[in-house]
Amino acid sequence: MNRKSYPTDLTDEEWAILVPLIPPAKPGGRPREVDMREILNGLLYLLRTGCAWRMIPHDLPPWQTVYEYFAQWRDDGTWERLNGVLRVQVRQQVGKEAEPSAGIIDSQSVKTTETPGERGYDAGKKIKGRKRHIVVDTLGLLLMVLVHAADIQDRDGAKLVLAKMRGRFPRLQLIWADGGYAGKLVEWVKSACGWILEIVRRCDDVRGFHVLPHRWIVERTFGWLGRYRRLSKDYEGLPKSSEAMVYAVMLHVMVRRLARAGPTPSVSVAAPATA
Repeated sequence: MNRKSYPTDLTDEEWAILVPLIPPAKPGGRPREVDMREILNGLLYLLRTGCAWRMIPHDLPPWQTVYEYFAQWRDDGTWERLNGVLRVQVRQQVGKEAEPSAGIIDSQSVKTTETPGERGYDAGKKIKGRKRHIVVDTLGLLLMVLVHAADIQDRDGAKLVLAKMRGRFPRLQLIWADGGYAGKLVEWVKSACGWILEIVRRCDDVRGFHVLPHRWIVERTFGWLGRYRRLSKDYEGLPKSSEAMVYAVMLHVMVRRLARAGPTPSVSVAAPATA
């Protein structure tokens, strides 16, 4: 790396964790010439600063190249797979089972920009844009994210994200949620997914701010996402791109945690080859 570093650049320790997980180049054709560490540095710069693609600094790879890899990995599921591998490593590092047995669900409404794409009006939050529906484990690590129009109610959005999770987390038994998910959704989760949806309610006798059991965990995850200015609004044309951005942010959060704690066992990730 023959340039001055940015605060968002991957350190040597962080890159050592990621390099075995990078999908190989497609077989045949020209060998891969780009520096994959710099590709990720370019994306992390965009995520943390909130700049437009075309405003990625010139001493990083061309924005078209950074976007090409982002889009390829979005379409073939690499961002989600990388998130899953690093989540397992973080969980094992703190002495937990690789797969979670409990999760927490919540949503966040964010404004969209003039970029064309799916959107709606959240009457409760008075926001025109999209909702990020996330499910996290008890460490606050992302299990699943689904982005949809903000006018879809929380209970309906929860069905979409939980249906996407079915069959992917064999140990999962319990999901905590706030009062907005109460009602028929509880029975639907039991019958359709085989999980218990437990509603954590706020006590009416308590005034002011009060930390509620389990629910604070997912709120902290939203706080982590909020440090990355690209997520301050939804700038993406496709909800799928918005989801990939969230996975990429969580990848950075986890790789930093792993690097601070020292070496961890390498876990490979099966993924399609990319150019």
